[in-house]
Amino acid sequence: MIRANDPLVRRSSPGSLLAVESFWVDSIMNEMSLNEKIGQLFMVAAYSNKGPQHTEEIMNLIRKHHIGGLIFFQGNPRNQAKLTNIYQNYSDVPLMIGMDAEWGLGMRLDSVISYPRQMALGAIQQDSLVYEMGLDIGEQLRRLGVHINFAPVVDVNNNPDNPVIGSRSFGEDKYNVARKGISYVNGLQDKGVLAVAKHFPGHGDTDQDSHETLPVIPHDTARLDSIELYPFKRMIQNGVGGMMIAHLQVPAYIQEPNRPTTLSKNVVTDLLREKMGFNGLVFTDALNMKGVTNYFPPGEIEAEALKAGNDVLLYPQDVPAAISEIRRRVRRGEISRETVEESCRRILSFKYWAGMDTIDYSTEAHEGEELIKKKDLLRDLNKPEYNVLHRNLIEHSLTLVENDENNFPVKNLSDLRLASISIGENKKTPFQEYIELYTQCRHYHYETGGEIQEFFNDLDQYDAIIASTHNTNEIPSRRYGLNPDYEQLLKRLANRKKTIVVHFGNPYALKYLQPLGNFDAVLNGYNDEGITQELAAQALFGAFDVNGKLPVSVNDSLRVGNGRIAQDLSRFKYTLPEEVGMNSDTLYKIDSIVHAAVDSQATPGAQVLVARNGKVVYHKTFGHHTYLKKQPVHWKDIYDLASITKITASVPSVMRLYDEDTLHLDSTLSHYLPYLDTTNKSDMVLKDILTHQARLQAWIPFYYKTLEPLYPDQELLDSDFSEEYPYKLGSHSYMVKNIQYRDGVYSKAPKDSFSLQVAEDFYMNEHFRDSIIRWIDESELLEDKEYVYSDLGYYYFYRIVEKVTGMQLEDYVRQKFYRPLGAYTTGYRPLERFDVKQVVPTENDMVFRRQLLRGHVHDPGAAMMGGVCGHAGLFSNANDLAKIMQMYLNKGYYGGKRYFRDSTLELFTHSPFREENDNRRGIGFDKPVLEKDEESPAAKCVSASSFGHSGFTGTYTWVDPQNQVLYVFMSNRVHPDQDNIKLITDDVRTKVQEMIYRAIIEE
Repeated sequence: MIRANDPLVRRSSPGSLLAVESFWVDSIMNEMSLNEKIGQLFMVAAYSNKGPQHTEEIMNLIRKHHIGGLIFFQGNPRNQAKLTNIYQNYSDVPLMIGMDAEWGLGMRLDSVISYPRQMALGAIQQDSLVYEMGLDIGEQLRRLGVHINFAPVVDVNNNPDNPVIGSRSFGEDKYNVARKGISYVNGLQDKGVLAVAKHFPGHGDTDQDSHETLPVIPHDTARLDSIELYPFKRMIQNGVGGMMIAHLQVPAYIQEPNRPTTLSKNVVTDLLREKMGFNGLVFTDALNMKGVTNYFPPGEIEAEALKAGNDVLLYPQDVPAAISEIRRRVRRGEISRETVEESCRRILSFKYWAGMDTIDYSTEAHEGEELIKKKDLLRDLNKPEYNVLHRNLIEHSLTLVENDENNFPVKNLSDLRLASISIGENKKTPFQEYIELYTQCRHYHYETGGEIQEFFNDLDQYDAIIASTHNTNEIPSRRYGLNPDYEQLLKRLANRKKTIVVHFGNPYALKYLQPLGNFDAVLNGYNDEGITQELAAQALFGAFDVNGKLPVSVNDSLRVGNGRIAQDLSRFKYTLPEEVGMNSDTLYKIDSIVHAAVDSQATPGAQVLVARNGKVVYHKTFGHHTYLKKQPVHWKDIYDLASITKITASVPSVMRLYDEDTLHLDSTLSHYLPYLDTTNKSDMVLKDILTHQARLQAWIPFYYKTLEPLYPDQELLDSDFSEEYPYKLGSHSYMVKNIQYRDGVYSKAPKDSFSLQVAEDFYMNEHFRDSIIRWIDESELLEDKEYVYSDLGYYYFYRIVEKVTGMQLEDYVRQKFYRPLGAYTTGYRPLERFDVKQVVPTENDMVFRRQLLRGHVHDPGAAMMGGVCGHAGLFSNANDLAKIMQMYLNKGYYGGKRYFRDSTLELFTHSPFREENDNRRGIGFDKPVLEKDEESPAAKCVSASSFGHSGFTGTYTWVDPQNQVLYVFMSNRVHPDQDNIKLITDDVRTKVQEMIYRAIIEE
């Protein structure tokens, strides 16, 4: 393979190949016969998805006719690499290999990246991104042994009905076309790949396809010079190495009827070479296209193209006939020998520029050796960095063409009832899937002739509708795939509801959605690919800025350059690790850690989410809900957060009240709960409770007091409780056989005062809740004021918040935090809002409730409070928990809304007593242990500013402001029994956290 890192600075610009003086070029020329020199002018079509007969045909052309190059079309990378090796080894002179890769290798090959088409690139305001794309495509081409890319298209597409250029053009603004073209050219050629600007002298202003006929460009020379030729002039000035001539009829240059520009000396030599000063390689467009074959036979076409001044005869129909015709004309003097030699020298000079002089391609030198290594080929062609740029290009191309009253992005999620309808699709789309990452949404689908009445019957339920168009196409005569039914549906919808339209297709199609002012916002996505849909959904909710501009005019009211700016709202962006400076290979090693945990039955399943810099870069699920493996874990599934409830319900409530100056950390419990004035809890300071140094006992087994011996002479001892696992009382068999519930405490159905649901078909007398509080009030205090983790204080915070706010805790946190954050799965008592199948089971409780717990809080104390308490009771999925944690990481800001002051976050997340009495805890939050040899709740790699919490059920979350890292681990390790501590003893959550930090690439 030629060198991918060839130092091109030692070689001439490819735009002036005739200037190359090289012993290698001279030596090759001196050894060539006329036939061989003519053969160098031909570039033949090759395929990597055809059989041995095609391969033999190509090899025959190489051996017998000494062709100069190949242009590869459909196939796959490994086959193309294999065939390139074969063909190069059979050629005495290295073959120049080309591809039509306008939007990357994916234009022709499977299993590789397809970048956006050029019209989408024309919408981007940062030309540097197009340059980066050129670099990446150039690198991929070189890795595959390709030297020429027949790109960019620099036709000014100012005709909406153009059937062949359309989305392949950067648009109708000649300056934008030129800038983008130069950026693309420089990127390719900086990687040693020849760029070929096309289709000279300009294929944009026509409604005909040169593949099928000979299009006419009717303009005079002044107009052509001002518009069509402008980008080509700029390409030449900036060193483009190749130029492709189109099959066009241009009366301003050619008076002879039916003579295409490809075969015109007036265009190729007089205009391009002499007047415009182009000295690079001139390629014909494919010589099998009807724009030329309708009027000239094979052989004559190639001879006329050479006579006109073309160097490379691309995709000839009959190479032997063409060579014979050229030789005949040389003998007759109709084509000079110098013309052949000049083009041959240019081709060899290009091969020298491309580094082919340094490789001996002979069969003897490379018998059995791969010039293009097939090992790791697909990996090399799909580097994560390439995919990051691919996403960035799409992101920056998104164009907001209408935004009435600033409805885009969607801001207030608190009480928004949202529905989406995918038009032109009959199943849930990636766009709709990604909407659910941000908020709750009901989805509908509509295809032509399909039933839509259900949607309109439901319409009054919703505040706003997101409508998206799908399965569009690039064919103007077919309305770009927009059926007239769709237009009528959207108009009918806009007349009834606030409507945002996202069009996944060619912007010219927007004329069928007029007037756009009917809609509250319209976003154009340029194509219907899954990644575009995902990013459009993210833009809709403010994950990043939207600043694309229309590259073409749709009509008089929607002109080129139109595009509204939409600022990001600091909501999550979902992207790849490399975008935030992390190595995906390392990060994805988390997979094996969690799979091993599931396989070893440390937990039936898990959700893991990792974010950095406000961007989610890892969001995966593992295993099943239970070990029966009937239901795989889905990202929407909801877990019991256990003690993470403290920092996601109680602590944010306290922080907000502190922010509002209605709660003070140095105040005492009795200040807010005066009845405690006569108890030993009276002078207990809130800050001490939140940092677990208020001398409170670690726990009280409340549910134990609702049980009694089955036999009169039996006695239950406190020693039967396990200190390490406080919910276990004796053995399961002992409990079930010898323990019964006390009369008057529980009921199988809700009735009278039995209103507190503790589990399925299991209700507690509401008066018993008062007993729980009384037991806490009367509990003894520990002797020393030191750190002892306790849930008891959070029973008080639950009531303080309700007293100060005048709202139930579950209502308060839902209204003030979860709804506006879009954390719609987060909340208490999930079975009131979600199907039980979406909630992951916890313990099969054989002691207290004697049933499998699914959707009812695992913690017995919280269950006995009716499922809502300050220390436990909250449920969520990883994605929604992460939104809360990211809000903390943003110092109280998320989704365009401020929840706390910066200073409040700083206060609550530092350790106020670390120096005083070695208490690591923050105010509500857990903090890392800084000493290396001591056990810590977080991996040792986290920063001192980091904070988070864990949950008894197997949950964990941690954020690190210094490294801008967020980590969520959801599991139900207590299933089927809380005695399983393998997740803890194997340090699964810590190992995952360590891998996250290993993945951070050193700057």
